[in-house]
Amino acid sequence: MRWIRSILFELQVYPMLVVIGLLYMPLALWSPEGARRGCKAYCRWVFWTARWMVGIRCEVRGTPPQGAVLIAAKHQSFLDILMIFNAIPSGKFIMKREILWTPVIGLYGMRIGCVAVNRGKRGLAISKMLKDVAAGLSKPGQLIIYSQGTRVPPGEKRPYKVGTGLLYEQLGQSCAPVSTNVGVFWSKRGILKNPGVAVVEFLPVIEAGLERDVFMERLEHEVETASEALLVEAGFALA
Repeated sequence: MRWIRSILFELQVYPMLVVIGLLYMPLALWSPEGARRGCKAYCRWVFWTARWMVGIRCEVRGTPPQGAVLIAAKHQSFLDILMIFNAIPSGKFIMKREILWTPVIGLYGMRIGCVAVNRGKRGLAISKMLKDVAAGLSKPGQLIIYSQGTRVPPGEKRPYKVGTGLLYEQLGQSCAPVSTNVGVFWSKRGILKNPGVAVVEFLPVIEAGLERDVFMERLEHEVETASEALLVEAGFALA
């Protein structure tokens, strides 16, 4: 039965992204705020259908930031993107450049101020990312970066990339770390969804002005420690 429910959930959740995106398209073209409304409408649809179709209840803990801040988050699946974005007033992501060419998603990403990065270029990509972020500082919002650069399955270790530290230095802003356990319930790959409480947790803010190495060490320790605690809470067996 879980397989059937998961398949039915998959069959509606991605097509509805297009449906809701098209419904809100006039607002999205009118203003960035209209685009954010469309994105949050889709987030709420996913949360609602996930709860009654596959038994995933979404829970946000901690205090989501309201002002200009860098958000450095753990990334395990599509779901944590939606949960973080819906919890804050004006989120904008550091995202893969290929997403810009994705129908509907690319347009909304540009309208809400996301920064596209060519991950294959390494040093050049980081330089362009810093330049693009600086160019967009006049637009209010919370800049979200996934510090490991990709979705990392629960229990797997991946290094934290230097781009987060460089952004922290350049912006001169505090950083809100975010931990999660959503990958236990909605995995990086595969259709099967597991029932339970999917959590993203906004951890205490790391103040601005730390040395980059000190900041990166503290960020990784706090996010990984909190994420492991959430995994254990969810019943995931750590190695």
